[in-house]
Amino acid sequence: MFMGEYWHNLDDKNRIVIPAAYRANLGETFIITRGLEKCLYIYTQSEWQKIVDKLASLPFTKKDARIFIRSFFSAAANCTIDRQGRINITSNQLEYANLEKECVIIGANDRVEIWSKANWEEFNNLYSETLENVAEHLFNGEE
Repeated sequence: MFMGEYWHNLDDKNRIVIPAAYRANLGETFIITRGLEKCLYIYTQSEWQKIVDKLASLPFTKKDARIFIRSFFSAAANCTIDRQGRINITSNQLEYANLEKECVIIGANDRVEIWSKANWEEFNNLYSETLENVAEHLFNGEE
């Protein structure tokens, strides 16, 4: 499980340090791709395979399935961590997530997410007041 929040800067070669707390769980190679809400998702190989299997079961005749699969897979890249604990982020991924200098790296259970500082602050401002309602709807009736 990935959890926690870390703040790191992109360097001038579009590399970012992955927190040490995440490195061992990610393994030697992992996948980075376009996420939802203008962030990037990082998956271990095993979690990625679960998504691949689930998406493979979707009918290609459904337009929504085709759109999602194209978007998700076209932005995906195999990734490894260098000796300094950094990964490279592609120019397309940088543009999609509005990554410039200051970034936030969070653990989100089965994945790691990379956010621009601005997008992360906007997300938190937007949902901080409604988090209680979101939780109530997700767990309605559960005690």
